Amino acid sequence: MQPLEGIRVLDFTTLLPGPLATLLLAEAGAEVIKIERPGAGDEMRSYHPKFGTDSVNFALLNRGKRSLAIDLKAQDAVAQLTPLLKSADVIVEQFRPGVMDRLGLGYEAISGLNPRIVYCSITGYGQSGPRALTAAHDLNYIAETGLLALAAGADGAPVLPPALIADIGGGTYPAVMNILLALRSRDQSGRGCKLDVAMTDNLFAFMYWALGDGFSAERWPQPGEALVTGGSPRYQIYRTRDDRFIAAAPLEERFWQNFCEAIGLAADARDDSRDPHATRRAVADRIRSRTADEWRTLFAGKDVCCSVVTSIKDALADPHLIARRLFDRKVAADGKEIAALPVPIAAAFRPATTVAGYPALGEANALLGPGKGN
Repeated sequence: MQPLEGIRVLDFTTLLPGPLATLLLAEAGAEVIKIERPGAGDEMRSYHPKFGTDSVNFALLNRGKRSLAIDLKAQDAVAQLTPLLKSADVIVEQFRPGVMDRLGLGYEAISGLNPRIVYCSITGYGQSGPRALTAAHDLNYIAETGLLALAAGADGAPVLPPALIADIGGGTYPAVMNILLALRSRDQSGRGCKLDVAMTDNLFAFMYWALGDGFSAERWPQPGEALVTGGSPRYQIYRTRDDRFIAAAPLEERFWQNFCEAIGLAADARDDSRDPHATRRAVADRIRSRTADEWRTLFAGKDVCCSVVTSIKDALADPHLIARRLFDRKVAADGKEIAALPVPIAAAFRPATTVAGYPALGEANALLGPGKGN
C-alpha cells in the first residue's frame, strides 16, 4: 500500500508549481483530480512540442492524474463540485489571493463543508502583504529576494539561472512538505488547515550562508566575492583547451590538496588564502592546458570534486544514472512512451506499475454526474 493511498486531491492549479506538487502526491498514491477549464484546459496543454494530443510538458507534469472540466464561474459550479469537495482530503490552488473566495471555493467556505480539508494556496508573494496581488514570475521572485544578485557574469550583469528555482524550490517542494505535515497534524487533531505557500518567502533558505554573513558580521555577500559565488578558486568553472568546462569544487583542504596535485599546480600558488585571485589565475592556466576528456581521465578515481560540464543529452547516457534506473518509469500516449519525470519520491512509496498516461481533458467528468461539467 502506498502512503497516500485513499487520499483525494482536488488540483485547481496550472502550469508548473502546483501541477508538479500534485504529481509528487500522485506518485505516492494519492488520487489527483485536476480541475480544468472546459474547451482549453490547463494552458500548458497548448505548449510545444506535443506528445499525444497535448504538450509534452503537460504529459510529464500530469502523469497518473484525472481531469475534470468545469466552468468555475458558472452559477451551479460549487453545487456540482460539492460532493467532491466533501470527499476531498486536499485542495491545491494557485490563483491570486481572493479569486477562490469570489468563486465560492475559498478555505472558509470549503472548511464549512469539510472541516478535515487541507487547503494549500501557492502564490508568488503570499496571501497578504503589499505585493500579494502583483503579477510576477520566477525571475521576479529571485530578483527581489537578492538571490539573482549573487551570480554575475564577466560584465557584472546577473546571469539567468538555468532552473526555475522559485517555482520548484520555493513553491512545489514547500507545498508538498506542508501538505504532508498538515495531513499528519489532521491525524492527531481531526481537523484540516489552510496553508499559505509563498514562493518568495521560501527562497531565503537557499541563501542561509549569505544571511548568516550579513546578520552576524554585517558582511553582505557580493557577486564574485563569496565562497560559492566566485570568490574562491576552490569553487569555480574553468575553461579547457578544447573550450569545454570543468566544474571544480574542492572546497575542503584534503580535496584541495588532491586537486592541486592532480593538475600540477605550482607550490607557491596552492595557498589560496594569500591571494585567491592569483591562485585562480594559476589554476585556470593549468586547466586550459588540457582537453576536457583528458581532465576527465586524469581526475578519475581521485577525490578532487571535479566534473566535466556536460549536456542534458550526454547526462542521460551516464552509466551512473543508468544504473540508478532514474528514467525507467514512462509516460504513455497514443501507443508511444517516453521517460517520465524523475521525482524525489522514494521507490518504496511509488506504484509497482511503471507506465502511466496523462488525462484527456474532462475524462473524469462522470464524477459530477451525467451531463454535468460542460
